[in-house]
Amino acid sequence: MISPEEATKIVLSHPFHFVEEKINVHHSLGRTLRVDILADTDLPPFNRIMMDGVAIRFEDWEKGIRSYKVAATQRAGSPVIALNEAGKCIEVMTGGVCPRLADVIIPYEELEMNGEECTLLCENVRQGQNIHVLASDKKQGDVLISAGSKISAAEIGIAVSVGMTSLKVASLPRIHIFSTGDELVDTDIIPEAHQIRRSNVFALQQILKSRGVEATQSHLPDDYEMMRSNIQEQLQLCDAVLLTGAVSKGKFDFVPKVMVDLGVEKLFHGISQRPGKPMWFGCKKEKVVFALPGNPVSTFMCAHKYFIPWLRKSLSIQESPQPFAKLISSFDNKTTLTYFLQVKISFSSFGEILAEPIVGRGSGDYANLSGADGFLEIPAGPATNKKGTAFPLFLYRDML
Repeated sequence: MISPEEATKIVLSHPFHFVEEKINVHHSLGRTLRVDILADTDLPPFNRIMMDGVAIRFEDWEKGIRSYKVAATQRAGSPVIALNEAGKCIEVMTGGVCPRLADVIIPYEELEMNGEECTLLCENVRQGQNIHVLASDKKQGDVLISAGSKISAAEIGIAVSVGMTSLKVASLPRIHIFSTGDELVDTDIIPEAHQIRRSNVFALQQILKSRGVEATQSHLPDDYEMMRSNIQEQLQLCDAVLLTGAVSKGKFDFVPKVMVDLGVEKLFHGISQRPGKPMWFGCKKEKVVFALPGNPVSTFMCAHKYFIPWLRKSLSIQESPQPFAKLISSFDNKTTLTYFLQVKISFSSFGEILAEPIVGRGSGDYANLSGADGFLEIPAGPATNKKGTAFPLFLYRDML
């Protein structure tokens, strides 16, 4: 067996090699940007009014003028006008161009309007106040979004604001997921006493879908020839194949032998961790195979610990810091293996991520997943891990 750290290094050293493709910006949510997006103009592109009110000249304020005659109105979206005369002001609207020669905006809340005249009620005025200065955010040609960014609603908003109707993104890997085992039946069938419904493949599909990747799925019975034929077909069609089950040392755990027969190089089989100890990983040229243990919690944990980082590395998504969370109660790891503890997450008033252990009844206790938010990576024991100690956190639930 190898350690989780060694397994992670091996997995990440065999990424999918994407190509660039151009897609409509409105269909780019969740994809990985492959080129920098640049400002096509200065931002803001003019001295922008930040408050509804009036524009005055600071020199008039300095001369002691406190009452002004309204000379005109500068509406948002209208061409710029000039404030040429002393003792006059221009009514202005948020988002509009600051009138030429004006350099102070006084909000309505600090004015007394009386017909076409206004009196300032404020005691202090600062030159340039409430004016968003030309090019103070970004200059034309500056990078607004860097290549490698995962595209969210924010990135789409920025892209369309600079006239991008299409974006170059990383292509997505083609992925097929297999469930295995004669004990599994389809979800619309009432299981007999010796059967259970298939669930792992659907959970894995949704994990991928939440990251913008669509995966196909099918089922394999405990039949060596059928398993070999179906896996061979998907290795020809796909960039990555995921399997759940048939990877341990049971009489019908055919996956390791099938991989040998299909020429898939074993890179490791077995990780010193709990759950997920029997995990298998290998490659055939640029194709990769993740064979995950069939117990639902094992499948779920291994997908988040190993497969999702592989996917992020494959798409060249910018790396983000590994989050850590503090135990809110002590936890005894009684094994000599790294333990991935299910935890419920909360936040302290000091901004700390807190982890409450949610101890289930083993890797088959899939119902326990609904009460937790992620896994905390506890070092190999036996040892007592004290309250307040921080460990790496692998979230599988959106916490915002």
